[in-house]
Order: sequence, then structure tokens, then C-alpha cells
Amino acid sequence: MIGLWDTTGNEVVKALAAERRSAGGVASGMALTLIVVVDEKRVREAEAAATIAAAAHPCRLVVVVRSDIERDRNRLDAEIVVGGRLGPCEAVVTRMYGRLALHAESVVMPLLVPDVPVVTWWHGEPPAEIATDFLGVVADRRITDSAQAADPQEALRQRARDYAPGDTDLAWTRITPWRTLVAGAFDTTEAKVTEATVVAPPSDPTATLMVGWLSSRLGITPRRVDDTEFPRMREVQLTCANGDQLTLTREDSLAVFRRTGQDDRTLPLVRRPLGDELAEELRRLDADQVYAEALGATVGLRGLEQRPPQRVHVWKDPATAQRAEAGVTAHAGTSGES
Repeated sequence: MIGLWDTTGNEVVKALAAERRSAGGVASGMALTLIVVVDEKRVREAEAAATIAAAAHPCRLVVVVRSDIERDRNRLDAEIVVGGRLGPCEAVVTRMYGRLALHAESVVMPLLVPDVPVVTWWHGEPPAEIATDFLGVVADRRITDSAQAADPQEALRQRARDYAPGDTDLAWTRITPWRTLVAGAFDTTEAKVTEATVVAPPSDPTATLMVGWLSSRLGITPRRVDDTEFPRMREVQLTCANGDQLTLTREDSLAVFRRTGQDDRTLPLVRRPLGDELAEELRRLDADQVYAEALGATVGLRGLEQRPPQRVHVWKDPATAQRAEAGVTAHAGTSGES
């Protein structure tokens, strides 16, 4: 590992090249560049997930930690790891302070692997509009996680409003096992589904996307039932035109499958590590049309997959926005006193 403190982007590029030469063929054959935008307190968690994903998708990992954007002096610190603790990848962990943090692309762009796709993953609160973050605009694939938002349901609605082909969300990835089991239930029947019910906590974004998926696939309006006693999506119930009822109920790491006229079956439904979820999203680098249809169905927006895939960067200075908001609040308080 090489540590560079109070350095420059040019020095980081040189140090990475030197470390690659000393490592020999450890990190050849990069499949993509993975940019991770994360807060300092969650860097290790993001690194652990990226290490699992890199085992299946050798990549150059560029971690971007933005801190203290109102600091008077700009500063860049970096760690460079080729192989070693982060597995079969080249990793550059950058910590940017001051106004430099608002221009992270000036450091990141020279670190992108030539002629391979770029994926940006926000491990934390997803951006309201991806176009305001150049690291999202430059990416071919963009991964958010609505479950990390203060209001996951509103975050999903915003993801639909802001959607462009190439976007995805880890809340969608988490229902892959559910979708697999539900789809597999119809291997032995052609009966049409007339009703569907999803039982889950009211704030669970995975259940919202499950409702959207069932709606977009089956052409029905599923019912959502709130369950505050279980921390995650608990059950999916389907009623067929022939009267059969199919139910999948989560029991810890298993699912109990019940069907009219048949014995109950127990199926695996394991909650996967974050790294496995990330690895799944890195398997495909084209637009996920099924996700777009499910996301659109959750908020009544159709044709998301037909939107242009490119975004135009919109400059936004969060420091200025915060000061303006504080000024409006102060003015309102003064007006109220008078």
C-alpha cells in the first residue's frame, strides 16, 4: 500500500502506475472502473463489499470520500492498494477536503481504466438528481440504494422522476430471490393471476418495487398490507383465475411456499451480503428494462426505459445552497418576531 498525504491528482496517477509495475500481473484484465461515493464512517463497509464484487469482476476501484467542503484550504489524501487486502483489484481511496470535494472529477477522471465501462455506486444517501454529480454523469451504470435514504419511499419516487437508462437501485437487487421464487411457482401452471398482496413494513422500498414488478408483469394492481412486526418484506400472496392461491412467506433465511391442493414446501431465501448484491449489479452493464418498468409502475410513470440514457451535468454548490437555506430560515424567524 502507498499512502499519499496532501498530494495532487498527478502524483496519485504516478503512484498508481508505479504500484502496478511493482505488482506485476496481479491486476491485469480490468473489466470496469467502479467509483464508490461514500462517507468516511462507511469506507470500510464499502471496501468490504467492493472486495467481494471484485472477486467476480476484476476492476479498478476508486473510492471518493468528500469531507468539509467549506474548509478554506483544499487538500487531497490518497491510499493506493494493488492486490492485497482488497482482493484482485486496483484500489485508490481518495479523501478530498475543501472546494476540491466539489470537483472530484478532476482527480477521478485520470484514474479511469481506458476503454472499459464505468459504474458509480453511492453507498449512502442517494443524490436527489444524479445529473448534479459529475461522477454519475460520466458513468455507464449508476447504482443507488433507496433504503439508505431518510424516507425510502420518497427516494424511490425521486429515482423514478430522475431515471435514465443505466440507473438501478440495490432495493431492486434485494428482491431477486423473491422474484425467482415467484416466477418459479408458475413452472407447472398457466393460470392467470387475478389478485396479488404484498405484506411488508410501510417504509420497505423492496416491497414497493415488488408491487411495481407484479403490476408491470401481470397487468394487475397488487394490494399492499403493512406489517410492523417483521423488519423486512414478509409475504407475497397470489390468487389465480382457477381459484388456486399461492403464498410465499419468509421465515428467517427460508421461505415457506403454500399452494392450494399441495403440500407446503420450504425453499431457501437467504439475505445476501452487500458485496453479493453489488456483484449482481455488475454482471450487466446495459440498461435494466425490467427494473425501469417496475419502478415506473410504482409511481404511475410509463416509458422510463425510452428516456435518453445520457445526462448533462448540472452544476450545484451544496455549500451555497445550505447558506441560502439558512438565510431564508433566519429571515423567517426575524419576520415572525416583528
